[in-house]
Amino acid sequence: MAELLHWLTEPLGYPFMVRGLTAVLIVGVVSGVLGTYIILRGMALFGNALAHAILPGVAVAYLLAGSSQWLFVGGLVAGILTALGIGAISKEGIQEDTATGVIFVSMFALGIALISTVRSYTVDLTHFLFGNVLGVSGSDLWLIGIFGMLVLAAIVAFYKEFLVISFDPILAQTLRLPASFFNNLLLLLIAVTIVISLQAVGVALMSAMLVTPAATASLLTRRLPVMMGLSAVVGAVSGVFGLYLSFYANIASGPAIVLVCTLFFLLAFVLSPRRGLIQRWQANRRTTNVPPAEPALPVAGQKN
Repeated sequence: MAELLHWLTEPLGYPFMVRGLTAVLIVGVVSGVLGTYIILRGMALFGNALAHAILPGVAVAYLLAGSSQWLFVGGLVAGILTALGIGAISKEGIQEDTATGVIFVSMFALGIALISTVRSYTVDLTHFLFGNVLGVSGSDLWLIGIFGMLVLAAIVAFYKEFLVISFDPILAQTLRLPASFFNNLLLLLIAVTIVISLQAVGVALMSAMLVTPAATASLLTRRLPVMMGLSAVVGAVSGVFGLYLSFYANIASGPAIVLVCTLFFLLAFVLSPRRGLIQRWQANRRTTNVPPAEPALPVAGQKN
């Protein structure tokens, strides 16, 4: 018991670990809650594209200023412009997934090209792509906390509106809800969440934090409030466990967090009491083993 307690408390003796743990807790909760809408609306590709598309904004801010505050601003501007650009191209007759793929790849390539102009771009690109949560400063933590709370506050304030436009767009039109406004607001919230998560898991792995916890929760429940709560717990616990794994196994924090998150998904996929692989296998087996019904005996006096 004492050895386990020492294992748990030893990383807390380092201030950078405490800041990192606080950051991944916030990122895990915010990503998990917002990710439920991404799963429900089938926006996994869009979330992945937006996560990669912020790289040019981050690169420009890094080249001009280099401070984490400007990285946040640059990434947020790039995310908003990308979201609006995909929406504008989609309205011109091009399918949304096609527009998403084209813009996502081009923006990502532009970001790498800009970063490659720096002499030490290999190290910088690694931090941008895979995160550097142990490098979170006090000011970074304030930014993550403030904007994370704003995202959660917006989800709570417009919960019913997001619910209606996600499940029943026709009802939203009947109720005269400004669907385009709430769709753009949701895209803005996704962009903010991606930017505040940049240092935790990086650009390349951010889509996993938006999708995997919510996908895990969707295997365990069909009720949206419960799904949001479970997704937030999976995201937060994955962040903490991943950071401990990074500390003791000496591996990158971002990939460690995503791998732990994926492990939770695999466990739910196999063991879920309602939709798990084992449960479905047992149900199919029971159906297969049901004996065929015996033919009914003819009633006396009835012709066959």
